[in-house]
Amino acid sequence: MDFKEGLIDYEAFGAKGDGVTDDMPAICEAHAYANAHGLSVRTKPDATYHLGGQALTAVIATDTDWNTSRFTVDDTQVEDHKAHLFEVRSLLEPEKLQIDRLTRDQRQVDARPERDCHVLVENAHKRQYIRRGLNQNDGVPQHDCFVLRRDGSVEADIDWEYDQITRVEARPIDDQTLYLRGGVFTTFANREHHPKGYNYWNRNIVISRSNTEVAGLTHYVVGETAVGCPYSGFISVQQCAHITLRNCFATGHKIYSTIGAAGKPVSMGTYDYNANNVVGFTMIGCRMNHITDRTRWGVIGSNFCKDILLEDCHLSRMDTHMGVSGTYVIRRCTLGHMGLNAIGRGQLTLEDSTLYGSSLVSFRRDYGSTWEGSLKIRNCRWIPACGDICQPHMINVSNDGTHDFGYPCSMPEEVVIDGLFVDDSNTPENYQGMYFFTSPDDFHDGVEQAFASEERPFPYTPCQQVKLRGLTTASGLRPRLSPNATMNAHTAVVEED
Repeated sequence: MDFKEGLIDYEAFGAKGDGVTDDMPAICEAHAYANAHGLSVRTKPDATYHLGGQALTAVIATDTDWNTSRFTVDDTQVEDHKAHLFEVRSLLEPEKLQIDRLTRDQRQVDARPERDCHVLVENAHKRQYIRRGLNQNDGVPQHDCFVLRRDGSVEADIDWEYDQITRVEARPIDDQTLYLRGGVFTTFANREHHPKGYNYWNRNIVISRSNTEVAGLTHYVVGETAVGCPYSGFISVQQCAHITLRNCFATGHKIYSTIGAAGKPVSMGTYDYNANNVVGFTMIGCRMNHITDRTRWGVIGSNFCKDILLEDCHLSRMDTHMGVSGTYVIRRCTLGHMGLNAIGRGQLTLEDSTLYGSSLVSFRRDYGSTWEGSLKIRNCRWIPACGDICQPHMINVSNDGTHDFGYPCSMPEEVVIDGLFVDDSNTPENYQGMYFFTSPDDFHDGVEQAFASEERPFPYTPCQQVKLRGLTTASGLRPRLSPNATMNAHTAVVEED
């Protein structure tokens, strides 16, 4: 075949682009040819490609420009709901590495890969993130991800001590950035009734190639009914490094209910974005509509990531379920009703942003409300509970010291506030001012109640210091530390000029 300017399109392989014909077989063939010959793909701007229910996955390993092409994803009847639509992956073969032990924050190892690699290590003999509550579980094997350079140097923080390593996966990092541009996708949502447990659907774009940027991709969801199963992320980034989502548009999904691990009803929802085991995850200018609509689930969830940056984003939430380490930065963003959620360690920075969550920052109680490091808040605005009547608690923590999460738990050692306006103009009668923290001893999830005993086999370390400068409230009332007397005795509040 002779393709002009080194570009191919789907029509050359039989795609109709009429919105009716299943174009997935032709799309798979086009990308396979492009990958084999090092060619880029550019679609017809006025085409509508129908992605039918066949269990087909197009592998993308070269630059792809979907510009203004439309894609319809019909999930009302599919062969395999776990099948991905597209996989963005490297053509480089995995490397074999020997790493026997690691120590926390280690910066050099003896292994010398042929190329820089994204590395995942695991100790199957130790469990961590042992979840508490209605979705309780036995945790996951201890593991870390990091970038290993050719000279043996390590990029990203090693979070744990490894006296043994039972698994090592090393995926080479391509030197050049792969660009995935444009595309307007519309998913006709599944209507599967699954009353007990979770049955996540894929039917998505999964990215496992390091050095990838997705720019200008739009995703709509239509056809949601009274029943349906959740999705694991229309853009799902897994086990790679240096990923950027730029100027993308996402859709919030309807919230459904199921029976959780504790045998009681729990809410379940879909993430339009998902990131797991990613080093260097960046979102710039990403947006969605209706960020304060509580009938829609939070738009993004992540696990085990290192160094997260959000800039100029407008989203219903940002969440790090099973941890982030290094830097976690929210800059010039607006976050909606599900707010900013975190556990992990390092430097959590929130600046020049507006948030509408019930708390300004919520440290997830199901994973111990732990943050090892500091929290810095600069020039921000907080509208508690989207402006509904509430008693504002700026930082949400909950850990009564009775549950083993697989790691020690603590509040941020230091909270620094340098410019924060709290709109506490809609509050209950007899309101006496906001609290900086909730009471850590309060744990109400339908399984267990607040803990009153003095026995705490897994103690929760309180915050040491709160530094204040430029904090103002709509009510004019002075903030208070916490309704918890023990915490008040351990935490100092320092006001600076």
